[in-house]
Amino acid sequence: METVTSTVLTQSAVTPAINRPNTVAVGTIVWLGSEVMFFAGLFAIYFTLRSTGPELWAHQTAILNVPFATVNTLILVSSSFTCQFGVFAAERMQPRRTSWNPVRWGTVEWFYLTFILGAVFVSGQVWEYANLIQEGVALNSDSYGSAFYLTTGFHALHVTAGLIAFLLVMGRIFAVKNFGHKEATSAIVVSYYWHFVDVVWIGLFFVIYILK
Repeated sequence: METVTSTVLTQSAVTPAINRPNTVAVGTIVWLGSEVMFFAGLFAIYFTLRSTGPELWAHQTAILNVPFATVNTLILVSSSFTCQFGVFAAERMQPRRTSWNPVRWGTVEWFYLTFILGAVFVSGQVWEYANLIQEGVALNSDSYGSAFYLTTGFHALHVTAGLIAFLLVMGRIFAVKNFGHKEATSAIVVSYYWHFVDVVWIGLFFVIYILK
């Protein structure tokens, strides 16, 4: 009897535990897959309209402020790094800073910095829209205006949604007494979304501002 019991205990110790994927993370990834299809449709619209009006595109793209858009892009890309540092803090279960040294910042501080960078990016897009409208490039001006504002506008809405998500995550961290697995998971899935909108913008920047 003792031999059988010891054998069972040995087998249970050797058998690896089954680690099931986090349902929230999997659901977020699946949803982002649908968002990929959405933006793929916007890219298709942009290329289709550009193929029907190459002269119009050559004229209107000359108005674009490429240096300003480049700086704005770098701001958004840098926010992806600060977001990831916030994830690293969440993975080590550090919700808030232990000192003013950025090395010891927690999830809240890194996400707050990410929020500021994202807000600056959106503000930059609004400023660019105002200047383009003064130049006569509006949503209903021509096919270029429609394509430009549809692609960049929907992306700006997604960035704004990401900023709201950061506020919700930071509010949840302040609301709970103990930072646990659920709070860490919330921070991680928000980072998935933020990295996604960053990658989408890099594609949009390349298509709209570089391949003019």
